[in-house]
Amino acid sequence: MSYKSQSYENTARSVIKNFEKRGMEGWYCADRNAAREKVLELIEEGASVTWGGSVTLEEAGIIDAVKAGPYRAIDRKSAATPEESRKLYGEIVCSDYFLMGTNAFTLDGQLINIDGRGNRVACLITGPQNVIVVVGMNKLVKNVQEGLDRVRTVATPPNAIRVGASTPCSKTGVCADCTGSGCICCQEVITRASMIRGRIKIILVGEELGF
Repeated sequence: MSYKSQSYENTARSVIKNFEKRGMEGWYCADRNAAREKVLELIEEGASVTWGGSVTLEEAGIIDAVKAGPYRAIDRKSAATPEESRKLYGEIVCSDYFLMGTNAFTLDGQLINIDGRGNRVACLITGPQNVIVVVGMNKLVKNVQEGLDRVRTVATPPNAIRVGASTPCSKTGVCADCTGSGCICCQEVITRASMIRGRIKIILVGEELGF
């Protein structure tokens, strides 16, 4: 084990204790393969499973594994019309498991997320019976303000390019604090705690994943 890997594991243990104080469960996995197996271990056969847009989930092969597994996968991208999309969202909100990444997490156990439409953070807040968050240790920050700064300066510019957003940061790589119709930073959500203990389950991964 490298010095960096050992440091990640040591830090993760400390953060997981802070998650638990806030009503959230946590685990540490050394790499994306172990994280993928942990996610599948947490989901019972036959459960309805869906997910929010996440480069981390894609990089870890989690979405493909869920689609191929013994679950009822609900893919929001499968809707062909606005009507189908609305109906599908009703199923997503009532799903057994919602999978997502997070834009940042703090040493004291808080989650920081910035969203455009808000569907991802809405399901984090309420709806699905369980939320499983998968996040690389590269997204660890000291506090909430540092997390918000990280999202705007590190995560959002490449994410804007990924989703084809016509925002200043997609062209300059620098946040312009925009509020136009194409803005993907419309909702800021800080998850300080989970009122339903254990509903939010967080898997910290000892790799750099996502933006």
